[in-house]
Amino acid sequence: MTKGIFITATGTDVGKTYISALIVKSMRESGLNCLYYKPALSGAEVVDGNLVAGDCDYVLKKSGINKNPNDYVSYIFKPAVSPHLASEIENNPIKLDKILSDFERIKSECDYLLVEGAGGIVCPFSLKGDKLLLKDVIKTLELDIVIVAPASLGTINSTVLTVEYARQNGINIRGIILNNFDENDFMQVDNKKQVEELTGVNVIATVKADDKNISLDKILKVFS
Repeated sequence: MTKGIFITATGTDVGKTYISALIVKSMRESGLNCLYYKPALSGAEVVDGNLVAGDCDYVLKKSGINKNPNDYVSYIFKPAVSPHLASEIENNPIKLDKILSDFERIKSECDYLLVEGAGGIVCPFSLKGDKLLLKDVIKTLELDIVIVAPASLGTINSTVLTVEYARQNGINIRGIILNNFDENDFMQVDNKKQVEELTGVNVIATVKADDKNISLDKILKVFS
Protein backbone atom coordinates (compact mmCIF):
# COMPACT_ATOMS: atom_id res chain seq x y z
CA MET A 1 0.00 0.00 0.00
CA THR A 2 1.35 3.41 -1.00
CA LYS A 3 2.16 5.77 1.86
CA GLY A 4 1.48 9.46 1.38
CA ILE A 5 1.85 12.88 2.94
CA PHE A 6 0.52 16.31 2.00
CA ILE A 7 2.87 19.29 2.11
CA THR A 8 1.18 22.60 2.87
CA ALA A 9 2.49 25.89 4.23
CA THR A 10 1.76 28.99 6.25
CA GLY A 11 1.51 31.01 3.04
CA THR A 12 2.70 31.53 -0.53
CA ASP A 13 6.41 31.45 -1.44
CA VAL A 14 7.39 29.86 1.86
CA GLY A 15 9.33 27.07 0.15
CA LYS A 16 6.97 24.10 -0.27
CA THR A 17 8.46 23.13 -3.62
CA TYR A 18 12.05 23.41 -2.38
CA ILE A 19 11.23 21.23 0.64
CA SER A 20 9.25 18.78 -1.50
CA ALA A 21 12.21 18.38 -3.85
CA LEU A 22 14.58 17.76 -0.94
CA ILE A 23 12.31 15.06 0.47
CA VAL A 24 11.63 13.26 -2.82
CA LYS A 25 15.31 13.47 -3.84
CA SER A 26 16.57 12.18 -0.50
CA MET A 27 14.07 9.33 -0.44
CA ARG A 28 14.89 8.20 -3.96
CA GLU A 29 18.62 8.38 -3.26
CA SER A 30 17.93 6.08 -0.30
CA GLY A 31 16.39 3.55 -2.66
CA LEU A 32 12.74 4.38 -1.92
CA ASN A 33 10.25 4.62 -4.78
CA CYS A 34 8.85 8.07 -4.04
CA LEU A 35 6.92 10.28 -6.48
CA TYR A 36 5.39 13.74 -6.44
CA TYR A 37 1.96 15.10 -7.31
CA LYS A 38 0.46 18.60 -7.32
CA PRO A 39 -3.32 18.99 -7.73
CA ALA A 40 -3.25 22.52 -9.17
CA LEU A 41 -0.52 24.88 -10.32
CA SER A 42 -0.81 28.47 -11.47
CA GLY A 43 1.92 30.66 -12.90
CA ALA A 44 3.09 27.91 -15.25
CA GLU A 45 6.12 28.50 -17.46
CA VAL A 46 5.86 28.72 -21.25
CA VAL A 47 8.57 26.70 -23.02
CA ASP A 48 8.58 26.50 -26.81
CA GLY A 49 4.98 27.64 -26.84
CA ASN A 50 3.82 24.99 -24.37
CA LEU A 51 2.81 25.34 -20.73
CA VAL A 52 5.13 23.52 -18.36
CA ALA A 53 4.32 22.80 -14.72
CA GLY A 54 7.37 24.56 -13.30
CA ASP A 55 7.11 23.36 -9.69
CA CYS A 56 6.72 19.75 -10.76
CA ASP A 57 9.49 20.09 -13.34
CA TYR A 58 11.80 21.40 -10.60
CA VAL A 59 11.00 18.54 -8.21
CA LEU A 60 11.35 15.81 -10.83
CA LYS A 61 14.65 17.14 -12.15
CA LYS A 62 16.12 17.59 -8.67
CA SER A 63 15.03 14.05 -7.84
CA GLY A 64 16.40 12.49 -11.02
CA ILE A 65 12.96 11.44 -12.24
CA ASN A 66 12.80 11.34 -16.02
CA LYS A 67 9.08 11.88 -16.53
CA ASN A 68 6.84 14.52 -18.10
CA PRO A 69 6.07 16.98 -15.28
CA ASN A 70 2.67 17.82 -16.75
CA ASP A 71 1.57 14.23 -16.08
CA TYR A 72 1.91 14.84 -12.34
CA VAL A 73 -0.26 17.94 -12.07
CA SER A 74 -4.02 17.85 -12.56
CA TYR A 75 -4.57 21.52 -13.44
CA ILE A 76 -1.96 23.82 -14.99
CA PHE A 77 -2.74 27.50 -15.40
CA LYS A 78 -0.68 30.30 -16.93
CA PRO A 79 -1.87 33.27 -14.78
CA ALA A 80 0.22 33.66 -11.62
CA VAL A 81 -2.78 34.07 -9.35
CA SER A 82 -4.76 31.91 -6.93
CA PRO A 83 -5.96 28.65 -8.57
CA HIS A 84 -9.62 29.65 -8.21
CA LEU A 85 -9.02 32.88 -10.15
CA ALA A 86 -6.72 31.27 -12.71
CA SER A 87 -9.35 28.61 -13.44
CA GLU A 88 -11.99 31.32 -13.91
CA ILE A 89 -9.74 33.29 -16.27
CA GLU A 90 -9.05 30.20 -18.38
CA ASN A 91 -12.60 28.83 -18.05
CA ASN A 92 -11.30 25.51 -16.74
CA PRO A 93 -13.08 24.66 -13.46
CA ILE A 94 -11.14 22.58 -10.94
CA LYS A 95 -12.97 19.33 -10.25
CA LEU A 96 -12.37 17.19 -7.19
CA ASP A 97 -13.05 13.95 -9.05
CA LYS A 98 -10.20 14.59 -11.51
CA ILE A 99 -7.83 15.34 -8.64
CA LEU A 100 -8.81 12.10 -6.92
CA SER A 101 -8.47 10.11 -10.15
CA ASP A 102 -4.98 11.48 -10.87
CA PHE A 103 -3.96 10.91 -7.27
CA GLU A 104 -4.99 7.25 -7.47
CA ARG A 105 -3.20 6.82 -10.80
CA ILE A 106 0.08 8.20 -9.49
CA LYS A 107 -0.25 6.23 -6.24
CA SER A 108 -0.21 3.05 -8.33
CA GLU A 109 3.24 3.98 -9.65
CA CYS A 110 5.05 4.29 -6.33
CA ASP A 111 5.47 3.20 -2.72
CA TYR A 112 5.61 6.73 -1.32
CA LEU A 113 3.78 9.77 -2.65
CA LEU A 114 4.35 13.39 -1.68
CA VAL A 115 1.49 15.73 -2.57
CA GLU A 116 2.18 19.47 -2.62
CA GLY A 117 -0.56 22.01 -2.19
CA ALA A 118 -0.85 25.51 -3.61
CA GLY A 119 -0.28 28.59 -1.46
CA GLY A 120 -1.36 28.20 2.17
CA ILE A 121 -3.88 25.81 3.67
CA VAL A 122 -6.84 28.14 2.98
CA CYS A 123 -5.98 28.43 -0.72
CA PRO A 124 -9.23 28.41 -2.77
CA PHE A 125 -9.58 26.14 -5.80
CA SER A 126 -13.14 27.18 -6.61
CA LEU A 127 -15.41 29.84 -5.11
CA LYS A 128 -18.32 29.43 -7.52
CA GLY A 129 -21.11 26.95 -6.91
CA ASP A 130 -19.77 24.25 -4.62
CA LYS A 131 -16.80 25.91 -2.94
CA LEU A 132 -13.55 23.95 -3.04
CA LEU A 133 -10.69 24.90 -0.75
CA LEU A 134 -7.33 23.23 -0.27
CA LYS A 135 -8.50 21.72 3.01
CA ASP A 136 -11.26 19.89 1.09
CA VAL A 137 -8.66 18.38 -1.23
CA ILE A 138 -6.55 17.25 1.72
CA LYS A 139 -9.52 15.60 3.39
CA THR A 140 -10.67 13.91 0.16
CA LEU A 141 -7.22 12.42 -0.38
CA GLU A 142 -7.27 11.27 3.27
CA LEU A 143 -3.74 12.46 3.92
CA ASP A 144 -2.04 13.88 6.98
CA ILE A 145 -0.11 17.10 6.53
CA VAL A 146 3.32 18.55 7.14
CA ILE A 147 3.41 22.34 7.42
CA VAL A 148 6.31 24.27 5.88
CA ALA A 149 6.94 27.55 7.70
CA PRO A 150 9.62 30.22 7.44
CA ALA A 151 12.09 30.36 10.30
CA SER A 152 12.06 34.15 10.29
CA LEU A 153 10.21 36.84 12.24
CA GLY A 154 6.43 36.38 12.23
CA THR A 155 6.43 32.61 11.90
CA ILE A 156 5.03 31.98 15.38
CA ASN A 157 1.79 33.75 14.50
CA SER A 158 1.34 32.29 11.02
CA THR A 159 2.27 28.77 12.10
CA VAL A 160 -0.03 28.70 15.11
CA LEU A 161 -2.91 30.00 12.96
CA THR A 162 -2.26 27.33 10.31
CA VAL A 163 -2.15 24.57 12.91
CA GLU A 164 -5.38 25.75 14.53
CA TYR A 165 -7.18 26.00 11.18
CA ALA A 166 -6.11 22.47 10.26
CA ARG A 167 -7.28 21.10 13.59
CA GLN A 168 -10.63 22.87 13.35
CA ASN A 169 -11.14 21.15 9.99
CA GLY A 170 -10.24 17.68 11.23
CA ILE A 171 -6.86 17.50 9.49
CA ASN A 172 -4.08 15.60 11.25
CA ILE A 173 -0.70 17.34 11.45
CA ARG A 174 2.39 15.15 11.46
CA GLY A 175 5.03 17.82 11.78
CA ILE A 176 6.42 21.24 10.93
CA ILE A 177 9.45 22.02 8.78
CA LEU A 178 11.19 25.37 9.24
CA ASN A 179 12.69 26.69 6.02
CA ASN A 180 15.71 29.00 5.63
CA PHE A 181 16.73 28.20 9.18
CA ASP A 182 19.88 29.76 10.63
CA GLU A 183 21.04 27.89 13.71
CA ASN A 184 23.21 30.87 14.67
CA ASP A 185 20.25 33.26 14.81
CA PHE A 186 18.98 33.28 18.40
CA MET A 187 15.56 34.52 17.27
CA GLN A 188 15.08 31.63 14.85
CA VAL A 189 16.21 29.13 17.48
CA ASP A 190 13.62 30.62 19.83
CA ASN A 191 10.99 30.56 17.06
CA LYS A 192 11.46 26.80 16.77
CA LYS A 193 11.04 26.37 20.52
CA GLN A 194 7.94 28.57 20.75
CA VAL A 195 6.25 27.04 17.70
CA GLU A 196 6.58 23.59 19.23
CA GLU A 197 5.40 24.71 22.67
CA LEU A 198 2.42 26.72 21.40
CA THR A 199 1.17 24.12 18.91
CA GLY A 200 2.25 20.85 20.48
CA VAL A 201 3.55 19.82 17.04
CA ASN A 202 7.16 18.77 16.57
CA VAL A 203 9.49 20.57 14.19
CA ILE A 204 10.69 17.50 12.31
CA ALA A 205 13.33 19.32 10.25
CA THR A 206 15.10 22.63 9.90
CA VAL A 207 16.35 23.39 6.40
CA LYS A 208 18.97 25.87 5.30
CA ALA A 209 18.71 27.89 2.09
CA ASP A 210 21.38 25.84 0.31
CA ASP A 211 20.70 22.35 1.66
CA LYS A 212 21.05 19.56 -0.89
CA ASN A 213 19.44 16.81 1.20
CA ILE A 214 17.18 16.39 4.19
CA SER A 215 17.53 13.89 7.03
CA LEU A 216 14.98 11.12 6.63
CA ASP A 217 15.00 9.93 10.25
CA LYS A 218 11.83 11.82 11.14
CA ILE A 219 10.54 12.42 7.61
CA LEU A 220 9.83 8.73 6.95
CA LYS A 221 7.71 8.52 10.09
CA VAL A 222 5.22 11.12 8.82
CA PHE A 223 4.18 9.11 5.76
CA SER A 224 0.97 7.23 6.51
